[in-house]
Amino acid sequence: MSNKNTSNRHGFADFQGYLVKQFTGLDSKDPSVWPVLPRAALYLVVAVMVATAAWFAALKDYEVELQAEREMEVALRADYQKKLLKAVSLDALKKQREQVQQYVIQLEKQLPSKAEMAALLSDINQAGLGRSLQFELFRPGQLVAKDYYAELPISLKVSGRYHDIGAFAADIAHLSRIVTLNDLSVNGNPKDTNVLVLEGTARTFRYLDSEEIQAQRKAVAAKGRGAK
Repeated sequence: MSNKNTSNRHGFADFQGYLVKQFTGLDSKDPSVWPVLPRAALYLVVAVMVATAAWFAALKDYEVELQAEREMEVALRADYQKKLLKAVSLDALKKQREQVQQYVIQLEKQLPSKAEMAALLSDINQAGLGRSLQFELFRPGQLVAKDYYAELPISLKVSGRYHDIGAFAADIAHLSRIVTLNDLSVNGNPKDTNVLVLEGTARTFRYLDSEEIQAQRKAVAAKGRGAK
């Protein structure tokens, strides 16, 4: 038994000596001349380092992808909440849409047709005469066509007393058709201190009929082609 233990110790000592010999006197500048064990250990260390670097690089890519997926999740949740809110309030939105459509119809009814424009101009003139105002200028301008309606400016210059001019402006506002007063100026009359002179532009609007709308669209399209 004693001989066996002694043999084991000698064997371990010889192995230690072999390892020490393998790793002693290594030339750090030329690993190719190293003994087998140091070279194998070096290859193993390099392989572990390369594998570790590749692992961390892959983890970095996965981390970026994970962050992108998290941000997408947040965006999808926000979009889902918006759509859910719209779905919940769909009935209310439909009612609001109907109210807006009714309001638009009411506004359209306040726009005269082409045939009614002469009557509207007469109403504006009668509103001034009814307040005892003197028309020094009442000149309709050039009709300006928009997408679905036309705008007619009317140059005005009337003279009268302060309260009569104010009542005239109120009467214009209460006409059944839409008429606005713009660019107003009020000045005294050098000939009569009790009389004021009102100058400005009245603007009224009418809707375009189907033929006028088509002509307006063609004119816009032709203008666009000409610009190119």
